[in-house]
Amino acid sequence: MKSRMYRIVPALLLTALALAVFAACAPSETVGDAVPEIEVLTTTEAYDPIRYEAAFMIAEAWEELGFEVNVRPLEFSSLLQLFYDEQNFDATILGWSGRVDRLDPQHFLGTLHGGQTDLGANNPGGYSNPDYDALFEAQSREFNADRRRELVLEMQEIAARDQPLDVLFYRDEVVGYNANTFDNYVIMAGESLYNEWTPLQVQPLDGSRYLTIGTPQEPDNINPMASTSVWGWKFMRMYYDKLVRLSPDIEPIPWAAEEIIDVDETTIDVVIRSGMTFHDGEPVTPSDVKFTFDYMVEKDFAYFRPFYSIIDSTELRDGNIVRFNLREPYAPFITVTLSQIPILPEHLWASIDAPADLTPDQIPTVGSGPFYFDQYDRGEYKRLLTFRDHFAADDIAIDGMEYIVYADSEGVFTGLLTGEIDMTAWRMEPGQITIAEDEDHITVVSVGDFGYYHLTYNNRRAPFDNTQVRRALAHAVDKETIINVLLQGLGEPGYSVVAPINGFWHNPDVERFDYDLSAARSVLEEAGFVWDGDGRIHFPAQ
Repeated sequence: MKSRMYRIVPALLLTALALAVFAACAPSETVGDAVPEIEVLTTTEAYDPIRYEAAFMIAEAWEELGFEVNVRPLEFSSLLQLFYDEQNFDATILGWSGRVDRLDPQHFLGTLHGGQTDLGANNPGGYSNPDYDALFEAQSREFNADRRRELVLEMQEIAARDQPLDVLFYRDEVVGYNANTFDNYVIMAGESLYNEWTPLQVQPLDGSRYLTIGTPQEPDNINPMASTSVWGWKFMRMYYDKLVRLSPDIEPIPWAAEEIIDVDETTIDVVIRSGMTFHDGEPVTPSDVKFTFDYMVEKDFAYFRPFYSIIDSTELRDGNIVRFNLREPYAPFITVTLSQIPILPEHLWASIDAPADLTPDQIPTVGSGPFYFDQYDRGEYKRLLTFRDHFAADDIAIDGMEYIVYADSEGVFTGLLTGEIDMTAWRMEPGQITIAEDEDHITVVSVGDFGYYHLTYNNRRAPFDNTQVRRALAHAVDKETIINVLLQGLGEPGYSVVAPINGFWHNPDVERFDYDLSAARSVLEEAGFVWDGDGRIHFPAQ
């Protein structure tokens, strides 16, 4: 890695103790092959300066341990492509957002499940541990919350011990809105203002009919059978209906479902709401619902596999009922599966054999949600209009939503200052917060996040296929400096895939790794790694 000066962080972060350790070490006479250069993927500085700077901090500490490291910043969609769709990476800094459904630990625990390691699925790092997987299946079947919690806590202990990824930090969600244009915003943990309830409940103050949202990122795509990013789904979930929506208090509300009946632990009957129509005027029928879930299973859209894999079969029954027959009891079925699968119109999708291969102009954008797709100019602008035939439309006070896509977070902030936008879809950077708080027309909102930022290792590749290496590298991540300097205190160090704010499911007692380069080197030595005369690390001698 070429030397560089940090814009935010001083270049000399390494301790004299660490330097002394290296000076005192004599090179081994017999060494294995040199560990190949490690490439760390991260976002561009414009997109997220925190992750960008953190990558260089981490790389410099790893170099002090004798690794050769190259940091490669990428545009966000390109980063997702390499990470998810190709799994072509050594180590990557990304984040999981705290969407409302993820207060149930199922999603975050599933990102380390061995059945989610194929291309496009939620475990790109390829971690696989049979003990972890067995506990995951057991907690999925457990309806007693206290017994399920015991299993969830144990899984967090295994993940912390094995370190398939390093949970870097939980970041506070600090956003802002123009208090002169709208009020009655809905504020939710993890999602803050940019949630699916705000557009349904916000009230105009100055006659504005469109809620204008500023974002630094557009969807990875708007194909519901291909999108794997929060930016895609936070847009699409407004024009697709689901059987259940989770309330601001995280309670399941029947939505396209009129009623949900637990026939037994593996049989769920869903009564489909009558009178619904798709945006093209065609009726929404139980057949569309059955088709959607069957289509997901048939096409095996990996991103949604954790939601539908529990389904053995679906069947149509009298009384507008779709029956779901599950392979085994599944505790999060209503709160997770039924709240996340978008209802697709059978008349548009049934003839599409390869949905993931659709070009942008081939993608059907017809749903049945409270808003309908109107316009998308890539890189610039998106618009959804209120669907007045929707059952919830009488309570919607706006005619639609506009999304202005900016080049970076600074552009979003400028849009908020000048009144070009009503609210931000992206958190403010630490230096922007005090400026916003001094503006009379801006209200600043801060909520905790139950998502997290992570440094994921490709567990299939050397040296990351060695648990001891991953544990050693965890000692070489200075999380306190990331929190105190980069985030200016607006967050806390990470250590578990279930965040502390999610108190019932979080395990505060998992193993933690303090920043200690001497300890990191000791772990590597115990694993048989050696250094040559230039301080370059080598695999154990064969």
